[in-house]
Order: sequence, then structure tokens, then C-alpha cells
Amino acid sequence: HYLLFIRLQFTWLRKTPLSYHDYLVFRGAGEDGQLGIGENEEKEWVCSIKALQSEKVSSVVGGSRNSLAICEDGKLFTWGWNQRGTLGHPPETKTENTPTQVKALANVKIVQAAIGGWHCLAVDDQGRAYAWGGNEYGQCGEEPEKKDDSGRALRRDIVIPQRCAPKLKVRQVAAGGTHSVVLTQEGHVWTWGQPWPPGDIKQISTPVRVQGLEKVRLIAVGAFHNLALLEEGVLWAWGNNEYGQLGTGDTQPRSQPIPVQGLSDLTLVDIAAGGWHSTALTAEGEVYGWGRGEHGRLGFGDDKSSKMVPQRVQLLVGEHIIQVSCGGTHSVALTRDGRMFTFGRGDHGRLGYGRKVTTGHPMEVPINLSKSKDVPSGSDDDDTLGQRWYAKFVACGGRHTLAIAVLQPDEELAEEET
Repeated sequence: HYLLFIRLQFTWLRKTPLSYHDYLVFRGAGEDGQLGIGENEEKEWVCSIKALQSEKVSSVVGGSRNSLAICEDGKLFTWGWNQRGTLGHPPETKTENTPTQVKALANVKIVQAAIGGWHCLAVDDQGRAYAWGGNEYGQCGEEPEKKDDSGRALRRDIVIPQRCAPKLKVRQVAAGGTHSVVLTQEGHVWTWGQPWPPGDIKQISTPVRVQGLEKVRLIAVGAFHNLALLEEGVLWAWGNNEYGQLGTGDTQPRSQPIPVQGLSDLTLVDIAAGGWHSTALTAEGEVYGWGRGEHGRLGFGDDKSSKMVPQRVQLLVGEHIIQVSCGGTHSVALTRDGRMFTFGRGDHGRLGYGRKVTTGHPMEVPINLSKSKDVPSGSDDDDTLGQRWYAKFVACGGRHTLAIAVLQPDEELAEEET
């Protein structure tokens, strides 16, 4: 099964100036090197990726078994599982646990990227889209060439990033389990690959425009469902719907976009899609969730049932959330004052509480890091005393979580001293 998500970051988040104090931090499963720490071990507490501390990382993406980071200067780094070419270079080993730059994209400025089931997408500052990784369903935008005796396309991996959808000027890319979706600068949505579970419908490798959508502002893609937020604020959905992830009040799949119910009176500013659940964020900083509720990934406390229409996450009311990211079975919410709340499945330490707890109650994630190596946080030699780590960006993977954090003076402590 596919564990994936696509994150949609606010423009101001992407362009926030970064200082040398910014750290890329992580927690969760690491058996494929997806934590980027130089070893294949899981971590239950927040740790830092030291290999990227010299880079100005502006955004991160977590996949089912791999990760990537985009830098302010447009450089793209990848790490984790690489058997299908998902890291953007020929696989010399099955996994790579240290971030490396994607050399094939070194001469362009990458501004946004996405990870699907076994493939990746990226877009540069000129609106050119790129794809690499698994292509057995045409999800990288190239017709699979080899066929077996029965005429079925054989697996064909694209290990070096190449242009996809070359006729389109792309603003955002999103990747599903076996399909790809892009938003053009004109506000149109195009898709290709296998948009349904394999075997349900024939795949396509040539981009096809999604009809009925105009002036789209943001897109988000889960395993086999899709979301599109229009400039006017209406949210549309299409694709698989077995857990109500389309928010239509039923579990019937939709091949064409349909409005999501229960959000018409709200001002939506962001959306996110996990494997089988969806979220929307309002201008007031409130979160609405729907779809699969198993493990508590929707954040509704002890109620872990699936929701077929959006419902407000009451346990986050008052926290003023500015970003939400959805993984395969867990979610993370970022507050305006730089705190992180995680909820959902907790094995492998993906929630970052220091214990493998599974919960539907959003809990704040402690960031106990020292800038200096081997200095315990809170000790007399701790160089963070009087300061606090503020998270600026979050991203869920299949079984791990990534975040960008900056060390700044503790505002609450400063107020107390004053």
C-alpha cells in the first residue's frame, strides 16, 4: 500500500529569510535512511540533520520511504530509499542515509517538489516540471516502453530527473500513489499516470486536463484522491472515496471534481491530503479534517472513526494553526508561535514524544536541541539558554516527520524578565 502526502506551503513561508541558526529536524522510522542522519535507525525524539546545517533549507517533503529538501538557492537534496531511482540518481545502494544534492537539477532553481508512491516531481522558477522514479504506470509522464508477453507494460524506472508535461507552465506539482497532478500558472489542473488503484482503469502517460476546474489556487493529492482549492475559496475533490476522504457525505468514488461539503461559510487558506484523509485550514487558524480516522490521524480525540464530511478539530481550537501536513497514518499541525502538535499512529516514534504512543489527541512536540554537539539541552553548558526553538515548516512522511526550526530568543521568557 502507498503512504504519501503532498504539502502546500504558504508563499510567505517559502520566502522567509533563513539564518544560520535554522535546523532541519526529524523523528520517526529510519530503516531506509529517510531521516538523513548517517545511520538507519528510528528516533523517538526530535534530532537534527547535521549534513544540511550549512544550507538554507526553505521547505521539505517526506515520502513513504524517502525525503527531500529544497534550499533557498534552488538546490534540491534527497535521501532514503533508492531502489526505484527515487533519489534522482542511479541507485548504487538500496538506501542512502545522508542527504545528497540532485546533480541533474543543479543548473535550475527548484522552488517546489512532491513525493508520490515511488516517484518524485519538482518544478523550477521558470515553471518547468521534472519527474523521476517509478514509471510503470506512466506517472513520470513517459510511456512505458517494454511490454511482457501479455502486452502489459513492464516496470521502467527513470533514475535521472527529466522534463515532464513540457507544454505546460507549472506553478505547483503534486504526486499520488501512481499518478501525478500539476497546477499551471493559468489556474488549470492537469493529470497523468494511474489515478485509481491499479487494475481499475488504464493509465495514461500524456497529461490530460481535469475538466470543470478554473482559477485553481492550490492542489493536494493523497494516495488516490485529489483536492483543488479555487481562488474564490471553494474546495473541490475527486478520486477514490472509500473512507469519505472526498468530503462528499458518502463513500462513492468520483471521476470528476465535486464540491466538498460543509466548508462554504469558511475562508480556506490551505489544504493537505494524506494517504486516505484530508484537511483544510481556515484564515482564523482552525483545522477541519475528514476521511479515514483510524489511529486518530484526524485529531478528534478518542473518536477514531472515519468522517465523510469535514469536521472542525476542536482539540486545536485556540492554537492558531498556520500549516497542517498529513502523512500515511499521522498528521502534524504548526502554530503561529512555532509549536508543533502531532497526532495519529505513533509507532517508530513518528510523533516525536519520546514514546511510541498512538493517539487522536494532538500533543505538543518538544524540541530539545543544543546548537553544539554532545551538549545536553538544559545543562549549564547549553548554548540555547534564554532562547527557544521555533518550528517554521512541517512535513509528514509515511512513518517519519520533518520540520524546519529556528533558534530565537524566548518571547515568553523575555516578557517575564521585563
